[in-house]
Amino acid sequence: MNKSLLDFIISKTQISKVSVENTLELIDEGATIPFIARYRKEATGSLDEIQVEAIVDQYKAYKDLGARKEFILTTIKEQDQLTAGLKRKIEDCWDAKLLEDLYLPYKRKQKTRAGVARKAGLEPLAKLIFWSKTDHLQRSAKQFLNREITSTEDAIAGARDIIAEMINEHSVAREITRDVFSRTARLVAKLIKGKKEEAEKYKNYFDFDQVLKKVPSHRLLAIYRAEDEKFLRVKISIDEERLVERLTRYFIKEKDECAREKEKALHDAVKRMLIPSISTEFKSHAKDKADDEAIEVFSENLRQLLLASPLGEKNILALDPGFRSGCKVAILSDNGVFITSKTIYPHPPQNELASAKSTLEALLKKYHIDAIAVGNGTAGRETMKWLKSWVSESIEIHLVNEAGASIYSASEVAREEFPTLDLTIRGAISIGRRLMDPLAELVKIEAKSIGVGQYQHDVKQSKLKQKLDQVVINCVNMVGVNVNTASKHLLQYVSGLGPTLAQNIINFREENNGIASRQELKKVPRMGAKAFEQSAGFLRIPDSHNILDNTGVHPESYKIVLSIAKDAKLDLESLITSKESLEAIDLNRYTTDAIGLPTLQDIIKELKKPGVDPRGEATAFHYSEGINTINDLYPGTKVKGIINNLTKFGAFVDLGIKENGLIHISQITNNFIADPSEKLKLGQPIEATVIEVDKERKRISLTLKY
Repeated sequence: MNKSLLDFIISKTQISKVSVENTLELIDEGATIPFIARYRKEATGSLDEIQVEAIVDQYKAYKDLGARKEFILTTIKEQDQLTAGLKRKIEDCWDAKLLEDLYLPYKRKQKTRAGVARKAGLEPLAKLIFWSKTDHLQRSAKQFLNREITSTEDAIAGARDIIAEMINEHSVAREITRDVFSRTARLVAKLIKGKKEEAEKYKNYFDFDQVLKKVPSHRLLAIYRAEDEKFLRVKISIDEERLVERLTRYFIKEKDECAREKEKALHDAVKRMLIPSISTEFKSHAKDKADDEAIEVFSENLRQLLLASPLGEKNILALDPGFRSGCKVAILSDNGVFITSKTIYPHPPQNELASAKSTLEALLKKYHIDAIAVGNGTAGRETMKWLKSWVSESIEIHLVNEAGASIYSASEVAREEFPTLDLTIRGAISIGRRLMDPLAELVKIEAKSIGVGQYQHDVKQSKLKQKLDQVVINCVNMVGVNVNTASKHLLQYVSGLGPTLAQNIINFREENNGIASRQELKKVPRMGAKAFEQSAGFLRIPDSHNILDNTGVHPESYKIVLSIAKDAKLDLESLITSKESLEAIDLNRYTTDAIGLPTLQDIIKELKKPGVDPRGEATAFHYSEGINTINDLYPGTKVKGIINNLTKFGAFVDLGIKENGLIHISQITNNFIADPSEKLKLGQPIEATVIEVDKERKRISLTLKY
């Protein structure tokens, strides 16, 4: 395997050579990230999906850098300036910034002062000065006078422009400048005159000055957004004196007339080219780093939301609350099929409480409703309070996060599912299905529309989409999918499938009244050997005659399980139901060159819990009684809530009222933590204490310390 590729990925990921090499081979064979992480642990050294994804990302980065090098080599060669030494430097360079430094002198430029001077024939004079090859500068300059250059002062000034560009394009000068930036760069933001009122929400940054590398990602993204909105003027300042002193020490060794001109050129290069260029680079790098942090937060929040506990197969009455337009009601069967809908008006201005109650009572009885799902948007809390005042305690009432439900309602997916229904009814259905199975419903919505995170509209959208799509893929495959009930939108995220095969599975099961076994999947059109290998372990068939078809055990390992059962003198079902037998198995007896202990241990875990959803089961949450508005809160008040968003600086809490509370990272625990997610999870119920209520700004500060 390509040594430079291996070295590149190992240096970026710190993963062992054997693991990287084997993972790359699997990727080149068409294996997916979930499949590699779950079923090829012996090859990878038990890398998880995050580590495998890191290898995939760096593999792409390597290929992109390789393509850039080829372009640069071709461009310089076309200019007849590609020496053997330069070619070797470019081929050996695997740092994107240094590569661009090598290319910079040969890059086609717009009209520059140096370019004008070169065109006027002043490059030889510039080289004489740069290398201090003349003792009589004025005499040397006279030799370059012509129609365009009519004085020695103009000739020397033009030469200085060329020298300034030479210094700017010198790889050492750029590295020195980067080093000074990395040590001394500060992010400075100032309010643009006359924008104070418009920019009120950014007032913390009106006079901002902090070491760049210490600026938290959420602050940097806020500042950059304010700059884009023309509220702040933002720049990066550095210790310019230190930069000039270091560059002078490197470039100017002599103390003669040439040195004085070179010094002027150096100051010009610093002010006009080096600082603006590297400042842009550092500003962009800081943005990329902040993007990565924000995307990581968003990704982790999305992962937690997708893996939220499902209520399971229950008859659901779903409510999309509203005031003037009423509450839309949808009835769903225990497998999520829409049955009927109604609209009730229990809130102002209609206040049809008796009629609304009568309608719901009839629906609850007729359809044997097990649980009620209430959207947490407008009128959600009021609807919850009203329902709790009269609904039987045997029926659980759940407040469901409806973020993105309106996106789904108007989407092509929703129109395809419910072409004749109103948008609001589609929204109610989505709320109900989210309670039954959050993962199955949320995959229908573009991940970034779900709204768990910060600044998702400010980060690089292509990078955000790629990361969030991979999170969805990982979650779907971690949980597994019932092949006979899953929607096309859920199936397409299964390892090895995609939209076409997902639709083929839907068509096949409809034509054949379901899929009876994993082996039958091979009959699905275009389900080749590779697609079957990659997908089969993640597809579940609860009603299959083979109990293993409803587990995460891959069909390629069925023989091993049968062998284990035979040795234990048990049939398969008896083995699976006997915890003692499973724990007594000596796994070392069953290891082979292809299958080691990691895979065997995974098999035993699956056999201990066949068909069990790893997400657990949803339970109803009850907010604090008597807390209806922000006016009911005072310092010292104990409140119950649910974590509904996590950021780098703290956790937002749904308290059952209009305003969210905030637990700053410093108020989560008495011990130091670098990230709120170390202690808190999305959807986690908590009890906190109010420490401050700012009614004017509608802000509630909470603590978990007491």
